[in-house]
Amino acid sequence: MQFIVHEAFEAPGVYEGWGMSRGHELAYARLYAGDSLPQRVDDIDMLVVMGGPQSPATTVQECWYFDAAAEEALVARCVAAGKAVVGICLGSQLVGQALGAPFEPSPEKEIGKFPIDLTLAGRANPKFAHFGDRLEVGHWHNDMPGLTETATIIATSEGCPRQIVEYTDLVYGFQCHLEFTPTEIELLIEAEHDLPTFTGHRFVQQADALRANNWTDMNEKLGTFLDALAHTYATRSA
Repeated sequence: MQFIVHEAFEAPGVYEGWGMSRGHELAYARLYAGDSLPQRVDDIDMLVVMGGPQSPATTVQECWYFDAAAEEALVARCVAAGKAVVGICLGSQLVGQALGAPFEPSPEKEIGKFPIDLTLAGRANPKFAHFGDRLEVGHWHNDMPGLTETATIIATSEGCPRQIVEYTDLVYGFQCHLEFTPTEIELLIEAEHDLPTFTGHRFVQQADALRANNWTDMNEKLGTFLDALAHTYATRSA
């Protein structure tokens, strides 16, 4: 299980906990610390691309450790090799870009815990049936992933029409953050110095409200999704 981590405050959270609990060997490319992207995809079973304050349009000149084109190339190689791929927030936008679907600004900034609504396709999808019609999840974003011609929108929110996207039955983009725990929230609060200025946004919670949220239900549902994704991958690669 290979993690691409852009910032120390955008930690894998429950994705990491799930991998450890299932006995996966975990590998990390902590780009902010100077790690390189993996050169080989043969040993990767699941690629997890985390979020960050960058966008796919951020240049290397603007952020020396972030090379969007190189990450998109890695994603494309993993997809071509039949690996499981999950992108979260910025990662979801990079997955879309790798598949030829440019990212776009989200209609609303969302920070906090707000509901997503499953589409008809999402409710009919075995990997997401346990989410129910509506699920309260974490958010921390301005943009959203692009859609390929064959992509399926699994979930939307009032502030963003592309919260979960299925590109294939092995490749997913999560604009929302089901991996949040109190630890990740505290890191993000400390890093987001402009949070107190976001008072004019409908879907932005301030620090006290963020700390008061309970993330347990969405964490459990993320684990069940990952179990289903791992099963699809194991069946396909057997």
